[in-house]
Formats: sequence, C-alpha cells, structure tokens
Amino acid sequence: MVSSTIFESFIQRVIGVIEKSPDMVGLAVAGSWITQETDAFSDLDLILISENKISHNQVQMKVIASHFGTVLSAFTGEHVGEPRVLICLYDEPLLHVDLKFLLPEEFHERVENPIIVWERENQLTEIITKTTSAWPYPDYQWIEDRFWVWIHYATLKIGRGELFETFDFISFLRTMVLGPLLLIKNGHQPRGVRKLETKLSTIDLAAIKQTVATLDKPGLIAALWKCIAIYKDLRTHLFDNSIELKSAAEKRVKEYLQFIEQTI
Repeated sequence: MVSSTIFESFIQRVIGVIEKSPDMVGLAVAGSWITQETDAFSDLDLILISENKISHNQVQMKVIASHFGTVLSAFTGEHVGEPRVLICLYDEPLLHVDLKFLLPEEFHERVENPIIVWERENQLTEIITKTTSAWPYPDYQWIEDRFWVWIHYATLKIGRGELFETFDFISFLRTMVLGPLLLIKNGHQPRGVRKLETKLSTIDLAAIKQTVATLDKPGLIAALWKCIAIYKDLRTHLFDNSIELKSAAEKRVKEYLQFIEQTI
C-alpha cells in the first residue's frame, strides 16, 4: 500500500536531485494530486521542465529517472500518444510514476493546471498565470459519424461468431463513447471510463453495467442494444441542432442487428 507520505517523500527526493541541475526549470505534480484524490492505489504524475530538450532522448530520460530511485522498468508512452512521458515502476516502495519531460514553451499548452512544487524564479507560475489550460472534450459530430458503423462492425462479428472480438469492441465503445459522454452528462471531465463507479448517477451506473456482456451471442447482442439505448439517450442530453444525425445509417444498422438477433 502507498500512502500520501510516500508520494511526498518521492517528490522531495526528485526536487533534491533536479535543483542541483542548472538546466532544470521546475517540477509540477498533475493527476489526482491536483484534486487531492490521491489514495493508496494512485500513481504519481510528475512534470519536469528543463531549458534543454530531454524528451527526444530515451536514454537520457531513463538516466534522469534512475537518479530518483530504483527503477524496475521504464518505457515511453507512445501507446497513449505521449512519447514525452517515461512510465516508470520504482521499487522500495513499489510505486508507479509517470515522468513527463517538457520545455518551458511546451508547458504553455496544458489540459489542466498542475501543482507546482519547485521552480526557479517563478517561471512556471508565470506561465500558468499568462496561459489557460483546456481539457480536451470529444467532438460529438466525430462520434455520430462513426457510431453506427462501429455498431455494424460489432454486429458482423457476432454473426460470424467472433465473440472475444465483439466483447473487446464493446469495451472500446464504453471507453471511446459511452464513458466520456456519461461523465460529461454527470458534470465531470471525459476521462474514458475512469471512476465511472463513483462519478455517475445511480441510474446511469446501472445502465452502463448492462453493457458488460456474457461471452455468448445473446449476451453480446443484449449488450449492444444497451449501448445503442444509452447513446441515443446521451444525444438528447448533450447534442444540439448543429450535430447532423446519421438517421439512415441508424435505421439500417438497427434492422441488421435485429436480423442477426433473430438468427441465433
């Protein structure tokens, strides 16, 4: 188990290292640290700002990370679209730490305002004061253009009997569409399916649970119909008249899903 004291100890260890380097501008903490929601199961999101670019050199990133503690494993975050992040697993204590390496000018564009824990000459504070953070929100038209094609794809896989593929694809729909839109509806930032268990209304949580299918054709079809029902309800809450609904695609895809349902 990891306590906040362990997080604070690690942060202080990082500060003790980077303050000795004239190249380092500052250190900030992001993620759950900002909202004081850190618990025993949290990871630690650190942002290191330097005068010279570090993120282009994985070897250098790993060398710097090694100065902060015993690194069991470390790799860059291309799989989440962020190669500037070094994802580290430290030992003693066992701790997941994401180290994001930025230049001062890169710190101008942020999805949130992190907590500054160390800086030289108020440089990070000044950047935050003069710029605005913006959390990325989904493009509703982008989703509507794709949703019925995605439902058709899942229906095809059910018809063929690719149950695992369909099961995983419904998870994709939860992460890319239903989770983010449900979080927005409930007044939260669209973070995929993060903390749906605690951030949704009782009714919405009960609904999204019904999209978790059993690994058989009837269960997958029932989950897919529930995905459709939730999405259509979300459109009424979130979409305005500027969104062009793909009504013809919706009609034909629902007919095809019904056809597949009747054949099992």
